[in-house]
Amino acid sequence: METRFEWREEYNIGVDIVDQEHQRLFRIINKLFAFSEEEKDNQWTCQEGIKYFKGHAVKHFADEEAYMASINYEGLEQHQRIHQDFRNNILPALEQELEQTGYSQEAMEHFLGVCAGWLVGHTLTEDQAITGEKMSTWEHLLPSEELEAMKKVIVQLVFDMFRLESQAISEAYGGEKFGRGVYYRLVYGTRGDERRQEVILVFEEKLLINTVGKILGIKTNKLDAMLINAARYTARQFVGRMMEHFQADPPYELKEENLLSYEQFRKVFEREKPQVSLLFNTSGAGYFAYCVIAPHLLESGIGTPIQNTNAMDEVEKYLMKREQADSNTKPKILIVDDSMTIRHGMKQLLEGDYEVAMAESGVAAIRTITLNRPDLVLLDYEMPIVDGKQTLEMLRSEKSFEDIPVIFLTGRRDTATMIQVMPLKPAGYLLKDSKPADIKKEIDDFFAKMKK
Repeated sequence: METRFEWREEYNIGVDIVDQEHQRLFRIINKLFAFSEEEKDNQWTCQEGIKYFKGHAVKHFADEEAYMASINYEGLEQHQRIHQDFRNNILPALEQELEQTGYSQEAMEHFLGVCAGWLVGHTLTEDQAITGEKMSTWEHLLPSEELEAMKKVIVQLVFDMFRLESQAISEAYGGEKFGRGVYYRLVYGTRGDERRQEVILVFEEKLLINTVGKILGIKTNKLDAMLINAARYTARQFVGRMMEHFQADPPYELKEENLLSYEQFRKVFEREKPQVSLLFNTSGAGYFAYCVIAPHLLESGIGTPIQNTNAMDEVEKYLMKREQADSNTKPKILIVDDSMTIRHGMKQLLEGDYEVAMAESGVAAIRTITLNRPDLVLLDYEMPIVDGKQTLEMLRSEKSFEDIPVIFLTGRRDTATMIQVMPLKPAGYLLKDSKPADIKKEIDDFFAKMKK
């Protein structure tokens, strides 16, 4: 089936020079999809098409930035950074992959999927922010050179302290779950000054076991009070060394620390705009995130301050709450659909009995599954760029994902389509226009059978 990248009315921001170039870029990507499916002169055709796409993209960035400057848009500098990142980092990396693979079909699909996904996401968020329809997600991040310096220091510290290689994989971590996590908040202030900053460290549980646990010689695959306390003091040393590299005047002192639940941690990202939100991978040992919020404060009472007199009690309470939460764990469902209406409608229907996550595309689904494995995926079959069949093929090709149950969401019951995807072993099909009660019953019945 021919891949099509459809223009939608919701992509318009109401500025002709921007909207017209967006539509032109959409058409170019569609032509590139068609070129990539042709065998004759495939490499030369794709090379020329990509040059054409890059030329229009660069021109569009310049026109868009000129428009923002003409209306004195406050977010111009941040918007330019996003353009520069795409032009100077993402595109060159994709082109290198194309060159190394001789413009293979897979590399072309990767190139086009990333470019199309970036264009849609950028249009619906940062471009909409130009007209005031939405707020930029990352308008308060530190300048890129400061983030780069911070990433380098963190990578070096992780190696110095744990002899562990790490790599920054996102500088816009949005608070997603990645496995079982420990959320540790440190609040710093200055003497005689009201300025404060909060540092939140997010650790995948297995990372603490693989690092602090090994240093202590603890032979366990479960967090206990000794490991949590050791991790607290190690984290404080880590942040202290970070502050030595990025000294403030006057210097900051630790005022408060808390162990947060995931729900409390999420409030930070719902109410505040972080200045630093970096996500790192440590070559299989686990993920961790380093987040800084300043000068905004968390809501008072979000957690009990840990002091020498109550440290053991607070750690024990924290572990007890985790055990209680584990005993009440709901099955996890990931809803993958390019329609915001469908995603949120399904979420409202299911969130009473299930832990629900959402993804707007196949690529976003893979990232979400990598960070937080679901018990069931509800997958839209008819999505642009990477459709449901292609997404399920990617899941089935990964050993760690191949057994995740997937139920297709579809707007029509097409027997030929169902037969086509049978080798991928979907767990079932749900019609989107079914009654909500019927959809809920189908999913409840699925989990009931799983328990037997």
